[in-house]
Amino acid sequence: MTIKISKKIKSYSVQKPEDKAREAAAPVAAPLAAVVDFPGADIIQMHEKVERPEVLIGNTYKIKSPLVEHAMYVTINDIVLNPGTEHELRRPFEVFINSKNMDHFQWIVALTRIMSAVFRKGGDVTFLVDEMKAVFDPRGGYFKAGGVYMPSIVAEIGSVVEEHLKSIGMIIDPELSDAQRQLIAEKRAAYENRAKKKSESTPLSGDVAGTGTDSARADEAVQVTGDGASFPPSATMCFKCNTKATVIMDGCATCLNCGYSKCG
Repeated sequence: MTIKISKKIKSYSVQKPEDKAREAAAPVAAPLAAVVDFPGADIIQMHEKVERPEVLIGNTYKIKSPLVEHAMYVTINDIVLNPGTEHELRRPFEVFINSKNMDHFQWIVALTRIMSAVFRKGGDVTFLVDEMKAVFDPRGGYFKAGGVYMPSIVAEIGSVVEEHLKSIGMIIDPELSDAQRQLIAEKRAAYENRAKKKSESTPLSGDVAGTGTDSARADEAVQVTGDGASFPPSATMCFKCNTKATVIMDGCATCLNCGYSKCG
């Protein structure tokens, strides 16, 4: 058979009998390489085509905001990927929000559907926490029990999602070092001792003069607890941890919750 060459010849080589033998042996080695089992090839990652199983595990969180009359209950269900293996993962799959208050029904349904769609898409879904916690209510926010400031109901829902993602290991909460814990304990103890001394030096009729300042400070000393569960009523919000736990100590604003101080 005649073959017409229409392009310029750049190089050439002469085929030898040993080359034919090498080509005949090559197809035998190719299938052997194809059957190599790569470890981790069967690991399932979260994506939008993962089908919902019949049963999901999850947690329900209660939100009681002063902005609404009735409490909200946020349920986050998780799917378990690669169960029974070393690659077992628990990932959020869907979210539901229920409440007796129907005033916010439309945006709650829209929010849950969008969040569930993002969860099922897979990947890094932790960005939802930052986006939701940055939503501010034009009427103003409120303080939760313990003095944590919430700028809106949506922000508190985001805080609940953050708490859930921490519980399943998607968000790693940086723990305080031993030195930081010791510093916070020392700050709390120093403030309590100072408040206690003021209350002891205040006579029972300390508000006879009409100011009532010393008696108020005595009440503050009672409300401060050693484990930080509550803070003085006169405390202001900390710009680092958003907790109403900043007091003036030695002329410097110091947070009794995280230890942050403007003076270093």
